Amino acid sequence: MAFTLCRIIFFIISIIGLSFSIPIATAIFCHEYFVIPSFLIPMIASLILGAMTLFFFRNKKSRLTIRSSFAAVALAWISASLFGAIPLYFSGAIPNFTDAFFESVSGFTTTGATTLSEIEKLPRSINLWRCLSHWLGGMGIVALTVALMPVLGVGGFQLIKAETTGPEKGKFTPKITTTAKILWFIYLGMTLIQTALLKIAGMDFIDALCHAFSTLGTGGFSTRNASIGAYNSAAIEWICFVFMFLAGINFSLYYYFFTRNFSEIKCNSELKAYIWINIISIATIAVVQASSYGGFFKSLRFSAFQTASILTTTGFSTADYTKWKSASQIVILMLLFIGGMSGSTSGGVKVIRWVVLYKQFKNEILKMIHPHGVFSIRLNQQTGRKDVVFSVSAFFFLYFSFVILTAFFTSFFGLDMQTSFTGALTMIGNCGPAFGALGPSNNCGWLAAPVKWWYSFAMIAGRLELFTLFIFLTPAYWKK
Repeated sequence: MAFTLCRIIFFIISIIGLSFSIPIATAIFCHEYFVIPSFLIPMIASLILGAMTLFFFRNKKSRLTIRSSFAAVALAWISASLFGAIPLYFSGAIPNFTDAFFESVSGFTTTGATTLSEIEKLPRSINLWRCLSHWLGGMGIVALTVALMPVLGVGGFQLIKAETTGPEKGKFTPKITTTAKILWFIYLGMTLIQTALLKIAGMDFIDALCHAFSTLGTGGFSTRNASIGAYNSAAIEWICFVFMFLAGINFSLYYYFFTRNFSEIKCNSELKAYIWINIISIATIAVVQASSYGGFFKSLRFSAFQTASILTTTGFSTADYTKWKSASQIVILMLLFIGGMSGSTSGGVKVIRWVVLYKQFKNEILKMIHPHGVFSIRLNQQTGRKDVVFSVSAFFFLYFSFVILTAFFTSFFGLDMQTSFTGALTMIGNCGPAFGALGPSNNCGWLAAPVKWWYSFAMIAGRLELFTLFIFLTPAYWKK
């Protein structure tokens, strides 16, 4: 098992090292030559390590058990975060390693929380790397590896199951590597389209690429201190809104769209709920804030953007929602509990789990009225299995238990109750901005080092939907 784990980890690090070529090219273009060694040295080291792994062990068979798949995914995300922190730290952009690791974790997990206060003073190549880490982590660094897994000779379905989001995991093509390649191709295509549109709307190419990476990865890192609000452009905001909304949709539905399998899209229970949550939330906030913005349509612009940003856990901001009216803030707080669709790049609990609980709630009411009746939930116009309800219930218990534990731990380091609780929600849900001292106008630089390390663990645990990490705390995992 150790050989297989090392092989996978080294290959993932090599892929990330290869991605350093993009910020290196940016540094050359922007004449930021002092930054290049911080990317180039670890890039060369990672490629040598990957090449040696492939060459010396090319004929050796790899075994991947269920246990080792969980270990591989957990170690992959920790290793990627450590490796991704190297250029941030050695370039001097973030001179404190705790902060550099926190920033890297926040990037790969698409949380978007930052320790930086002067983002615009960073080298453009560093900012590009921060946003690129969102893009790599959004679809999944393990999913990218699985797309190339035939090179390693390892079956990847167990890895995908351990990394992807939602209560049910599956594949829409016979081979999981083919599924991963299709998803990444769609992901890349959407990124290129948004980059072009942002360029047309007024951003320069590097800023457009950075924000496309952050939007499609639903991360929220920006090249501006004031995020998207710095551009004060309705066109840019509506473009980002559309692509945040699209990034929050299960990417398998795009495959069905391009293959003209519209029945799969039409009957999808989670998609219907996701659309209605967006519509109701946007309309509510737009009406409540209309007087503050001098009219409904201007209010609609800000409410639509912030709703999509929070629901999809992107974390961009064009307004400080902590200064909105109480009713609007409550809507935003509710969205922190939801998240996007399963199989999307969004974080959070996921819409499908709330759909399952709602349908089970209806069944419980019906059972009270008809004690001898037999009722089951229906998802996508098909009768759902009871084990899905059990899985969702277990997830909710673990999720909110960890939120409470995180809030309790951080409260010992000077965080007030509002900041502790909403901070725990946003870190575990990979959303980024919270309320209180961690609101959209603030950053995480002032947090104590133990809080940053705890939040780093919480972000990785949340991105892997908790079970993949917490399974290591159970005695059953370690028993043969």
